[in-house]
Amino acid sequence: MNIILIILVFGIVVFFHEFGHFIVAKANHIAVTEFSIGMGPAIFSVKKKETKYSLRILPIGGYCMMLGENEESEDENSFSNKPVWARILVIAAGPFFNFILALIFSVILIIFCGYDEAKISEVKENGAAYEAGIEEGDTIVRIGGKKVHFFREVQIYMMINDSSKPIDMVIEKADGTLKNVTVYPKKAEDGKYYLGVARTRYNVAAKGVGGTLKYAFYETEYWVNATFSSLKMIFTGGVKSGDIMGPVGVGGAFNEIIEEVKEESSNVKETIINIILNMINWCILLSVNLGIMNLLPVPALDGGRLLFLFIEAIRRKKIPQEKEAIVNFIGFALLMVLMVLVFFNDIKNVFFS
Repeated sequence: MNIILIILVFGIVVFFHEFGHFIVAKANHIAVTEFSIGMGPAIFSVKKKETKYSLRILPIGGYCMMLGENEESEDENSFSNKPVWARILVIAAGPFFNFILALIFSVILIIFCGYDEAKISEVKENGAAYEAGIEEGDTIVRIGGKKVHFFREVQIYMMINDSSKPIDMVIEKADGTLKNVTVYPKKAEDGKYYLGVARTRYNVAAKGVGGTLKYAFYETEYWVNATFSSLKMIFTGGVKSGDIMGPVGVGGAFNEIIEEVKEESSNVKETIINIILNMINWCILLSVNLGIMNLLPVPALDGGRLLFLFIEAIRRKKIPQEKEAIVNFIGFALLMVLMVLVFFNDIKNVFFS
């Protein structure tokens, strides 16, 4: 049962991405030859008009194949014969729809779960925050110059920055006044530096439709920032190989969460609701990740294709398709090698760690 839920989460995220390409291609009268969810051999397919709709056995991706996308075509409905800005919209639509999906699911999550406000419910005596004059009931407004909407933003700031250095913060007191403080994090026995603050585990409900939409936007923004921070840590060597997860690693982590939910829930109804909410949370995380990763200017990804299209728009001249195809093929080959490495890294971490 767990594996079905994991596949469903991946399927939703991939479907929405490919549907973005598909619907914008159709709107621009571009012929779509195949719309596929999954990779590898087809387990189901049906053809309607010029489009074949497929469900394939490996739930690790999908594609929206358009006429004239990778070869020359004289058909007026081919991708290659459409204006450059129409082609840019089609390619950008996949990642854009991922962000739309993340925002929609964020609205649902905020409605049912509320948000973790950055109000401090506990200050450790003689801790760093205590010595800076921070009190219970204070709300963290800014940390290190960054605006704070959720308490977890404070936690992630401490994770990705040098928390041994003094941190400038803006605190809102209980009476609404703002106070600038400098906190000197203290080193604990585990070797990490802490502020010495905590918050209640219960979330706060957003007020009205406007409040829900506002915090849904902040939720999506949080995952966008978290993804960029993770990429920065990867490129700067701030993470170990064991911290990097591919589809197998993500599936394993999600499986552990499902099992925890089953153990902690008191009845079947509560179990189902909590599993659905966790699925929504994972959909937000994966959708934002897929959107951002696809926008990277890497050949064979949407970002790489957009780069070629923007160059064409500036030059007002098409890049020879055979040259673009060679670059994309090399990029695709390198991505396949990376996927294999990530897959074996997942296997090692899931089964041998």
